[in-house]
Order: sequence, then C-alpha cells, then structure tokens
Amino acid sequence: MSRICSIFVLVVSLFCLTPSRASSQDAQAVDRTGALRVFLDCGPCDENYLRTEITFINYVRDRADADVHVLVTTEETGGGGVEYTLQFIGLGRFADVKQALKYVAAQTNTADETRRGFAAVLRLGLVRYVAETPLASRLKVTFDAPKEAAAQVVRDPWNFWIFRIGASTNLQGEESQSEKSVDGSLSANRITENWKMDFGVEYDYGQETFTLEEGEIFTSVRRELDAEGQVVKSLTSHWSAGLVGAILSSTFRNYDLRTRLAPGIEYDVFPYADSTRRILTLLYTVGVETADYQEETIYGKTAENLLNQQIGVSLGLRQPWGTASASVEMSQYLTDLDKYQVSSFGSLDVRLFKGFSVEFFGEASRRRDQLSLRRGDATNEEILVRQRELATGYQYEVGFGISYSFGSIFNNVVNPRFRNVGGF
Repeated sequence: MSRICSIFVLVVSLFCLTPSRASSQDAQAVDRTGALRVFLDCGPCDENYLRTEITFINYVRDRADADVHVLVTTEETGGGGVEYTLQFIGLGRFADVKQALKYVAAQTNTADETRRGFAAVLRLGLVRYVAETPLASRLKVTFDAPKEAAAQVVRDPWNFWIFRIGASTNLQGEESQSEKSVDGSLSANRITENWKMDFGVEYDYGQETFTLEEGEIFTSVRRELDAEGQVVKSLTSHWSAGLVGAILSSTFRNYDLRTRLAPGIEYDVFPYADSTRRILTLLYTVGVETADYQEETIYGKTAENLLNQQIGVSLGLRQPWGTASASVEMSQYLTDLDKYQVSSFGSLDVRLFKGFSVEFFGEASRRRDQLSLRRGDATNEEILVRQRELATGYQYEVGFGISYSFGSIFNNVVNPRFRNVGGF
C-alpha cells in the first residue's frame, strides 16, 4: 500500500511541476499571429525537419483547421529516384486557389539532400498563399542566376539503365535453437516515357536447427530462387502492352524449376499521368507455364506443361479525404479449368471528421490451384516449421482500427529530447 501511495505522490508531483502557462520560448514558437495554416499530408516526408526549416506558417493537425492542404504523392523514376508531386489545395478563403508542383530526388541523393530539395519546392508553393497574410511583408524573394546561359546536352553513357545489387546475412541462436540466413538480390531496369524494362532476381537460404528431447537434432532448410522480368510498351495515355516472365525454384513449394512466359495488355481508366493520385487498371495476360517438381505431386506428376491466364482489376486513390486501394485477381489453368485462384485485397484510411479517422485492411483468396503439393503426409516437424506447403482451400487476413485526436490544433514545435527512452 505504501508503494502505491509513493507512486501516486510521484505522479501528482510531476503534474504540479508542469507550468500552467507555456514558457516564453514555447509561446513564441506557437504564436504566429495571422500565419497561414497548413495541413501537410505527406507520409514519406521528414516533417520534423520541415517544421524546423519552414517557420513562416502554422502547421495544424487536422485538415478542417487548415487554409491549405498540401497532399504529397510519390512515384519511382526511371533512374531509380523518386518524383514527389505536391498538390496545394486551398481551403476556406483560398478555396479557388490550387496548384501542383513536382520535385525529383535522384537515386544518388542523400537523405539530407532530398529533404532540402523538397523543402525548397514546398516553400515555393506556399508563397502565393502567404502573400495574402500579414507575414507577407517579412518574406524575401531571391534568384540564383545560372553560371552559363547556354543549355548543355547531357549524354547518358548508361542509356537510362539502372543496376542494383545487394546481399545480407543473419545469425542468431540460443542453447537449444539456432538460425542462419543468407539472401541476395540483383536488378536492372530502364524506364522511359515509351518503354519500361524491369528485371530482378532474388535468392534466399534459411536454416534452423533445434535440439529436441534426449539430444535429438532437427534441422529445417529452405531455399528459394525467384526471378521476374517484364518489357512494357506505352501505346497511348490509357493503353499499354507487354511481355512478362518468371522463374522459380523453391524447396517449400516443391519446385525444382517453374517458368512462365506471357504477353499481356493493360488499360487504365484514368490517364497514366494521374497515377500518383488515382489509378484504375484492367490487366490481362495469357501464357505458357512449365513445372519440374522436386517430388511427385498428389496428382502423380513429376513434370508438366500448362497454359495459364490471369485477369486483374486494381484501384488506387490518394485524395484529400484519405487513401484507398483495392484489387481483384483471378488466375486459371486453361488446360484444367477447375484449377484456379481468386484473390481480393482492400485497404481504406479515411478522415471522417475533425480528428477522427478509420482504417480498414483485408485480403482473402479462394485456392484451387495447388498443383505442386507433395504426395504423402507431412510430419509434425515439417508442419510446425513450415518446411513444406500444405493444402488449403482459402487464405485470409483482416484488420480494423480507429483513431481520434483532440486538443491544440497547432503542430509547429520539434523537441527531440529523451527520444530513445524506454519503459519496463
């Protein structure tokens, strides 16, 4: 009882030590009288940096309190960088003032170079709004004249090709169990307005060792090699056509070698140029698939050739009210129409009203296409460590969440103290 009383006294003391009024420093940070109120809607941004560097606006936590909603979307560029699209959406007295700016961060940029470049574009976009606030008289406009007036043609010795290579390893364990893994990847892509060529290969090796009762040792090994490639031609602002291919070798899925080669066509209801904000595509591919199995399957096969088709509808939205994505896909073996898989996915994150948002995620699939299942029953050990694929008629995953925020509308101050302190 005395310990509980001591904790209560400590908590009360902490509240009593908290100033009833903001310090002069905090008051100065929050009191930006007449400043533009901005709701920054940017997942990949370094918001602490922006609050520190751009101090002529008031950052607010909710769109309903803002004069301007800055909606930021991203798209990977052909050179491996990231293109940021900044949509400035005026609200209230700025309801008719809208604009869009872009910033491209090169693949070779450091994180600091990217955030400084993004901040420069954000400042530029805010000027037209700040010009109608009391803080306009305190802004200055500067211009950096180019050193050479004549434009120079840039020659790319790589012809827009980008290559990436990576590898990692991990080792962990305890007295009765150990685990080690090795993985590597290699990719090459070339992306222009007219062509998209993307190729990649990944290799994963994992081994787990368990010491069972009476000193018995059980070892689980998984290997997987996965390679994919595609060549896509832009036909119009809505249509594209391409050729896709894949190679797979997997101990878990009982494939010595699995290949697929298929031509396809895609239609986007919206122009592809709008893809960072909205995209609705219909994709169809049909091709040849070959399979060599490690062990005989439940259908008595050690190898076979198949004809496969895939149909997919995909929706993605990033709007001022939130984000949404959904897709429905179906794959079917034309050599055996009873063998198919239908899968669906959906996610939704919506701000319903001031401070309140709801989030939903779900996916499910109906499976009738497990042609590679091994003949014979799996052992208990193989089931527990997922050493081999098991028969299933369906798969699913769902999630739901809500959040509500209230209090001060301002979100200007950055305070990094005690950022890594832990609890119990």
